[in-house]
Amino acid sequence: MASTRDGSGNIALLIDADNASAAHFDPVMTVLAELGTVNIRRAYGNWSKTTLKTWAALSVAQAIEPQQQFDLTKGKNATDMKMTIDAMDLMASGRVDGFGLMSSDSDFTPLVTRIRQQGIPVYGFGSVQTPEGFRRACTRFIDVAALAAAEVPLTKPVAKKVTATAAKSPPATEKSTPAKASPAKAAPPAPVAKKAVDEEVIKLLIDAYGSVTRDERGFVRLGSVGQLAGNRSSFDVRNYGYKRLSDLVQDIPNFISETREGGQVWIKRVN
Repeated sequence: MASTRDGSGNIALLIDADNASAAHFDPVMTVLAELGTVNIRRAYGNWSKTTLKTWAALSVAQAIEPQQQFDLTKGKNATDMKMTIDAMDLMASGRVDGFGLMSSDSDFTPLVTRIRQQGIPVYGFGSVQTPEGFRRACTRFIDVAALAAAEVPLTKPVAKKVTATAAKSPPATEKSTPAKASPAKAAPPAPVAKKAVDEEVIKLLIDAYGSVTRDERGFVRLGSVGQLAGNRSSFDVRNYGYKRLSDLVQDIPNFISETREGGQVWIKRVN
């Protein structure tokens, strides 16, 4: 089994299409690139429903295998069962190095726990209302709304609107020289709103800092702190509007940071 630390793993993305938005697919794929290449992409649901038409279109464009599950009994979700069976089969095959689960359904908590017992990382992607049990079971759990907000959209050129008055204006004469139009400047992207880091995460980082050997000045390598924190929690900095742990730590008054040779970030607790 290939290591996922260098991003060379074979990753499976299983999508609960009844419980996830197609609009979040691209940001999810970006995150899963940390683990490796998403070669297995499956979306589960009753494709006869009009609510899944966006997923149906995306499945063609993104090579997602649609997995049909009929609603045989009202109130029973065959989709969850099929996703669980497929995940166990993939795990048993020994060909998958990591999983991504797009769902906010806590019913998948036992599945995530079992996969992680096999030493395989599981990234969960769901809404802010996702039950805490499922969040904590995942190696990383990421709020898809916060993740999508952190994606900076490409600036598209805006077509110049011609008003009726402008269309009827007479052509410029020799006496009326039109002013030279300056090229339109693209509006800068709106800054991503950052979410306040809660006390539980700050305590987690402080505890991890206290468990790492410090240098003579009291600094520790941020990578070591992040690894310890990751072993204890499924928290992800992207849930707070940050792209890197170093960015988040810089905004926490409990720490100061410095960058040393090789680009490594070191931090020290100050309060």
